[in-house]
Amino acid sequence: MTLLSYDRYCDEILAQTDALRATIEGADLTATVPSCPDWNLRQLAVHVGGAHRWVGEIVRSRATEDIPEEKVPGFEGPGSDDPAALDAWLAEGAAATVEALREAGPDAEVWTWAWERRTTFWARRMAHETVVHRADAALASRAPYTVDPEVAADTIDEWLRIVSFAQEGGDPEADELRGGGRSLHLHATDVPAAEWLIEFGEDRFTWRHAHEKATVALRGPLTDLMLVFNRRLEPTSERVEVLGDAELLDFWLDRSSFG
Repeated sequence: MTLLSYDRYCDEILAQTDALRATIEGADLTATVPSCPDWNLRQLAVHVGGAHRWVGEIVRSRATEDIPEEKVPGFEGPGSDDPAALDAWLAEGAAATVEALREAGPDAEVWTWAWERRTTFWARRMAHETVVHRADAALASRAPYTVDPEVAADTIDEWLRIVSFAQEGGDPEADELRGGGRSLHLHATDVPAAEWLIEFGEDRFTWRHAHEKATVALRGPLTDLMLVFNRRLEPTSERVEVLGDAELLDFWLDRSSFG
């Protein structure tokens, strides 16, 4: 499996935002988000829309350093509690950010917090930020949730890269994801070749797409694997199956719970 195209990431920011808007339309915006219990549904939506605007400002200005939230126009949300104002604010922010990304192109140099200082990083990050938080919104509003297989697989790929980056940077929790002889296998039962093997080396973990026996295996539909991996679905759910050392899977999920 390979990265999606830059244009596809831009398309997904718009599509996932539209799906998020549809999910919260008519829902109780004061409802607590089970997977992010410090937020209600409105606060979750403002977080997503604020992230879009923050990235849009970084890209538009070709920022060479982080931009404080208070310097991002409209970051704090719409000036009204009216659900229609929130809906319009979400749509406008996503559209403006995608416009900035498309104008810049995939290789423009900008500040990021990560391993890659290009607009490609932000297009991918905002697509998956919206994918995962749309799952949060679906949980809070008890709405159905589906993701295109290519997008779900890339969400897993990107999260593995983020956890690896955290380990490389000395994050204390990610640093514990090592120790020879242990491995974790993710196996999608509905998408051919959607498999991941995570191996715990002495100094760090590595991962690759492979079908091999592991210390623990997580099997199920690809979307559900992605949700478990992002801690939006419990591994004890009837929608997935855990074979082998379930404690190792719990260990991974606990140590990769930052972000």
